[in-house]
Amino acid sequence: MPQWLTRFKPEAAQRAHLLLAAVMWATIGTMLSFFGVRWLLHADSPLLIWLIIAAVLLGAVKAVFVLRRAARRVVSRIQMRGDHRCVGGFLSWRTWIAVVIMMGAGWVLRHAGLPLSVLGVIYLAIGAALLLASSVLWRAWWRHTGEARTASP
Repeated sequence: MPQWLTRFKPEAAQRAHLLLAAVMWATIGTMLSFFGVRWLLHADSPLLIWLIIAAVLLGAVKAVFVLRRAARRVVSRIQMRGDHRCVGGFLSWRTWIAVVIMMGAGWVLRHAGLPLSVLGVIYLAIGAALLLASSVLWRAWWRHTGEARTASP
C-alpha cells in the first residue's frame, strides 16, 4: 500500500474488529428476521405458526452446520491479523464479495414474485441462522474484552 494511503487507513484493535463482526451479523440477522416475520404475517396463512417454527428450525440447522464454522473463521482471521489493522479487514475480500452476492440474491428473491410466505420463511431462516451464529463472535469479543480489562493496570 502506498505510504500516503497508509496515513488515511482507518485502523482498529482486534477488540473493535470482533465487535464490528458481531454487530454486523446480529444486525443483519435481526433485519432479515424482522422482514421474514412481517412477510409471514402479511401472507395471512393458516399455517403461520408452523411456518415460523420451520424457518427458525432451518435457521438453527444452518447456524450449527454452516455459519458457526464461518464465524469461527472470522474470529481466527481477526486474531491472526492482530491490532492496528484496517477496519474493513475484519472480513476477507472473498467474504466481502460473498456478502455482495448475498445482497444481490436477496434483491432477486424479493423481485422474483415469490409468495410472501415463501419469502418470509427464507428470510426468517437466514436471519435466525445469523443471529444464532453471531454468538460465536459475541463470545470472542467478550473474552477479548475481559482479557483487555485484566491486562490494563
